[in-house]
Amino acid sequence: MTAPLTADFAPGRPVPLLGILGAFRRGAGDPTFRADAGAVWRAARTPDGPVTLRLHREPAPQGERVVARAWGPGASWTLKRLPALLGATDDAESFQVEHDVLRPVAAAEKHWRVARSGLVVDALVPAIIEQRVTGKQAFGGYRQLVRRYGDPAPGPVDRLRLMVPPGVEGWRRIPSWEWLRAGVDARRADTVQRVLQVASRLEECVNLPRETAWRRLRSVSGVGVWTAAETMQRAAGDADAVSFGDYHVARDIGHALLGVPVDDRGLADLLRPYAGHRYRIQHLVTAGRLGAPRRGARLALPTHLPAAPSRSS
Repeated sequence: MTAPLTADFAPGRPVPLLGILGAFRRGAGDPTFRADAGAVWRAARTPDGPVTLRLHREPAPQGERVVARAWGPGASWTLKRLPALLGATDDAESFQVEHDVLRPVAAAEKHWRVARSGLVVDALVPAIIEQRVTGKQAFGGYRQLVRRYGDPAPGPVDRLRLMVPPGVEGWRRIPSWEWLRAGVDARRADTVQRVLQVASRLEECVNLPRETAWRRLRSVSGVGVWTAAETMQRAAGDADAVSFGDYHVARDIGHALLGVPVDDRGLADLLRPYAGHRYRIQHLVTAGRLGAPRRGARLALPTHLPAAPSRSS
């Protein structure tokens, strides 16, 4: 086995690995992500090829040191972007809390940062799969497709059963009946195919001005504001990319900050003082469990029925 490439990241503060990288985990059974014995593992497909990344923390004179090991053709590409992946490009220092209810959780989460993977398709395809369905349905479908059409992750990961998700050509080759078997209806599968047709243009979004990047993503039919936000949060580290169009996000933030649920219009007004950090508020409400209580079981809908209206495209 080829020896891994290694790198360190020591920002002079604690680095909550699982909190930062947890955004990339698509459910507890995600085959591309594991937290194991104090380490976080992530398998991805970079422009240079597959990579397996292992991260763990060690004490340092100031804060902590993150030790990274990477295997596979994409190892060098990934390690060059390690600081950004762990939030080095996130301007957390300019964030100011305006609501008292957020102060305790903001203090507890003060070392959390918005991760930036630099990988658009890696974030965009699962976001499309998650449109308009419950998390359980979406995560199960993504897991099934990655297990069947992805590749075993490079490196010493046999016991973890890590998988690298399909690349552009791999996603393209999945037949329509396999999408349906995974619980992904034709509307979402077709959106994935449209995205793949312009994948190289979309990958450029992480290096474009924010508004240009958003326009380019939204220009693909089926990629709405919710999907663009979920993608930009992860791929570009966009701390302002709040997930409008998600019923639970608006309801939970309204409940946390006002005591009553709001719709998207009310959410936009409520978050206006946090311009530039609106996704950070979404994270804090979730991390602090400040949202509205859930009532009743979530439906698991058959693929031939209209999907649950919890998330828009």
